[in-house]
Amino acid sequence: MLTNEDLFNIKAGAIKASILALIAAGVTFIIGVVDGYLRPLKCNR
Repeated sequence: MLTNEDLFNIKAGAIKASILALIAAGVTFIIGVVDGYLRPLKCNR
């Protein structure tokens, strides 16, 4: 059984993975905005 002290000492890797995912999403968004600004495409409708 884990005590409260043991629970506070657990270091999870999910926080680092979520920060990496947020950075990747931000970079993808910025690349999309720059690409849309420099190379605007018309809609097919």
